Amino acid sequence: MVATAEAETIRTLNIVRDVEIAAPIEIVFEATLAELGPEGQMPDGTAFPMKIEPWPGGRWYRDLGNNSGHFWGHVQVIKPPKLLEITGPMFMSYPAVSHLEYRLTPEGNGTRLKICHRALGLITADHLEGVSMGWEHGLKRIREIALRLKAGR
Repeated sequence: MVATAEAETIRTLNIVRDVEIAAPIEIVFEATLAELGPEGQMPDGTAFPMKIEPWPGGRWYRDLGNNSGHFWGHVQVIKPPKLLEITGPMFMSYPAVSHLEYRLTPEGNGTRLKICHRALGLITADHLEGVSMGWEHGLKRIREIALRLKAGR
């Protein structure tokens, strides 16, 4: 027997954001990995630590302990300190696939960090509405971490 459901719509997501960070490219790349990993944080300040294995094929996931958690993606490309690409479902626990790109470019005395998040699938309306805020927060956190790392050196 085939179960029926409400009509679902395949949607696309395309987010592009960039920010200038007053820190060397190597520090910004390190800050990016920290924000994607142990220093992850929700917009309200709640810790949201993740794990990232920074090599081709490495996993990006939330480890909840006791063999439970949430897989977000695999590292598709990593070329420190200029490029990180991740593919996978990310935060979407439904049929969807994402491609996430962090591209870093030296600019003046700092670094330009550009993120592109593209996705295709049964993306929910709340995710379409909230994802921009999430990426703005992520960029803000990378900047904060980079400036802290820079000051500590």
